Amino acid sequence: MLVLTLVAPVLGTNCYLVAPDGGRECVVIDPGIGVEDQLEKAFAEHGVEPAAVLVTHGHLDHTYALSELCRRRDLPVHLHEGDVYRLADPLGSLGPQLAQQFAQFVDGWTPPADVRPFTGAETELDLAGVGLRAIHAPGHTEGSTLFELPGDGVVFTGDVLFAGTVGRTDLPGGDDALMRATLTRLASADGLPGVTTVRPGHGPASTLDRERASNPYLRGL
Repeated sequence: MLVLTLVAPVLGTNCYLVAPDGGRECVVIDPGIGVEDQLEKAFAEHGVEPAAVLVTHGHLDHTYALSELCRRRDLPVHLHEGDVYRLADPLGSLGPQLAQQFAQFVDGWTPPADVRPFTGAETELDLAGVGLRAIHAPGHTEGSTLFELPGDGVVFTGDVLFAGTVGRTDLPGGDDALMRATLTRLASADGLPGVTTVRPGHGPASTLDRERASNPYLRGL
C-alpha cells in the first residue's frame, strides 16, 4: 500500500494519499489549507487519480482543500454524520475566536456537492481498492473518526491522538467525557494492535505501543 504524507503549510495539517500498490486510483484523507498544489504533484508523480476523499473531522484545517478538489473533479466525500453540518458552516462551527483567525481562508469556499455520511460505531469502506474501517471516535468533535487500514497496520487518527498528546476538547462540539471514552478504547490492549502505526492529523507518526507506554493521556487509562 502506498501511503504519502503531505503537510499543509497552514497549521501543519497532515494530508494523506493512500493507494493500493500498482493502482491507478487513490483516496485522499484530510486535505487541509494550501495543500492543493502538493496533491496535484503527487497525483502526477505516482500516476494516480483521486477517487474519494475521507475526512477525520470537520474542522476547516482538515477540509479546506475539499472546495478546490471537488470543483476540479467530481469526488465523493465520506465523513461521519456528526460532522456533516461543519461543511456548510466552516467558520461558525469553530467558535468565535478561531472563526476570526480563519476568516481570511473562506472567500470562495463552496461545500462539496457529493457528501456521503456514514453512521454508527464502525463502518467498512472499500474505496479505490483501499479497504478501510471507519471507527467513530467522538470527543474532539461529534463526528471525529479513526480510519484504519486493517491489513496494513495503520490508523489515521485525525485530531484524536497525536505523538505524545491528544486533541483538544474546548471547541464547539468537543466533549471531555466522550474523549476519555475514546482514549480508553485506544489505550486498551483489547483494541487495535499495539504495533499499529499511528498517523495523526498533525505532527510525526508513532505507534500505539509507544503511545500506550509514554503518552500521559493514555497511560492512566
